[in-house]
Amino acid sequence: MDLVIRDVRVIDGTGGASYQADVGLDQGRITEIHREGDAGPRPGAPRTLQATGLALSPGFIDMHAHSDLALLRDPDHSAKAAQGVTLEVLGQDGLSYAPVDDRTLAEVRRAITGWNGGAPGDTTIDFDWRTVGEYLDRLDRQGIAVNAAYLVPQGTVRMYATGWDDRPATPAELTRMKQLVAEGMEQGAVGMSSGLTYTPGMYADDAELTELCRVVARYDGYYCPHHRSYGAGALAAYEEMVTLTRNAGCALHLAHATMNFGVNKGKAPDLLSLLDKALDGGADISLDTYPYTPGCTTLVAMLPSWASEGGPEAILARLRDDEIAEEIRHHLEVIGADGCHGVPIEWDTIEISGVSDPGLASFVGKTIAESAAQRAEAPWVTARRLLINDSLGSTILQHVGHEGNVRAIMRHRVHTGGSDGILQGCKPHPRAYGTFPHYLGHYARDLGVLALEECVAHLTSRPAARLRLPDRGLVREGYRADLVLFDPDTVAAGSTFESPRTLPTGIPHVLIDGKFVIEDGKRTDVLAGRSVRRTA
Repeated sequence: MDLVIRDVRVIDGTGGASYQADVGLDQGRITEIHREGDAGPRPGAPRTLQATGLALSPGFIDMHAHSDLALLRDPDHSAKAAQGVTLEVLGQDGLSYAPVDDRTLAEVRRAITGWNGGAPGDTTIDFDWRTVGEYLDRLDRQGIAVNAAYLVPQGTVRMYATGWDDRPATPAELTRMKQLVAEGMEQGAVGMSSGLTYTPGMYADDAELTELCRVVARYDGYYCPHHRSYGAGALAAYEEMVTLTRNAGCALHLAHATMNFGVNKGKAPDLLSLLDKALDGGADISLDTYPYTPGCTTLVAMLPSWASEGGPEAILARLRDDEIAEEIRHHLEVIGADGCHGVPIEWDTIEISGVSDPGLASFVGKTIAESAAQRAEAPWVTARRLLINDSLGSTILQHVGHEGNVRAIMRHRVHTGGSDGILQGCKPHPRAYGTFPHYLGHYARDLGVLALEECVAHLTSRPAARLRLPDRGLVREGYRADLVLFDPDTVAAGSTFESPRTLPTGIPHVLIDGKFVIEDGKRTDVLAGRSVRRTA
């Protein structure tokens, strides 16, 4: 036995009552759990960690992460490791970096620079992969801070097969997309994601998505859509995804399942009723949320889909055309663009959180309305100029959420935790650095929205079950020693909207594969993470 964690409060991930125990680890597995009062000798090992006053839980699983390049660029990755995250699910919102060819890779790098960096011309990462399997191999070859699973990104697949055109796929293109999804699943992806308010994935109709979901279902994977509206059409968009996946026979995991904008205040019960009816009818559904009210995305994502057809260069050309730019403004401010979820944009809710061009840093931390007022111009003039000058690379916080909805949804029986953490930008959303301790400290301990044991289950065993992982998500003999030790009395997110990169408190130890990634509150140099691939 390598290590014994002595006199620790075990919160085992089941949601059941915690208990005191000694926990023995050997060769990356939990080998013995000796409860207080058990007969027989206590386990011994060359190394003992006295954990009086601490809780031991399974490692937290971030079901919605945007660390696709951060894991390669930043070996430290304390943003997640210090939170107790031991596994992230990448490839989110239908846009990521595999499968690609040379053309698609250049296009997707440009399209999601605001999420991940890595724009064309950025030489900090060698993009030496093209397939899903090659990307996962790259993670394993390099060594990463935490484990990573991957979703085949449907928008990237469509970009690969059809380009950026807003039209139905031809039969040959659909066949190619199905092949790409199947290959990704065979190479280890756990499911497929979509970004149905992002181009070009949003150009897929339900028939096309259903065919792709049938492929995912053959491999016992799940579909993870960022669906078509979180605003004016939110409930209809949720119902669309439930119906689509049931028709396809595919499990459904709803990404960042929120009810935002003024039209949805107090409507979380409507969503939960819809999900309960489907669950009671036999549907396989789960969801994730982050424990904050503002959202986070790119400024260009707000534009109407017709303005984004053809890709980044086509978008910039339209923005430079005064007549077309006026049409875009009208859709945004009067009609309600589909990129802004069918709700007329409110510029005082759009805060710039990051820019690609350091020369534009003065915009960061201000809303578009504030920057426009400083320049004595209309908000759209400011937003248009920023989009052009920053080459579409600006990220935003969108302050449109409702605390009552956040709390109601996190209580649901199929809820899991996901940070949706974008690590780019001068002033990122604090959820990137604080989601998991914020659940434990603020919502469980301080507010009592969830009991601590139940909260841990939401962050561990529930996501492990969705990912079909047979030996993760519980503190149980034989399971992998991906573990977190935290102080229930002091655990808290250090990150705030003012200081979003501050690390959490009250999480002194994190282990992956039985090795200390965080020890005594400090990041070690251990790179114990590996790709976690779908198993047959």
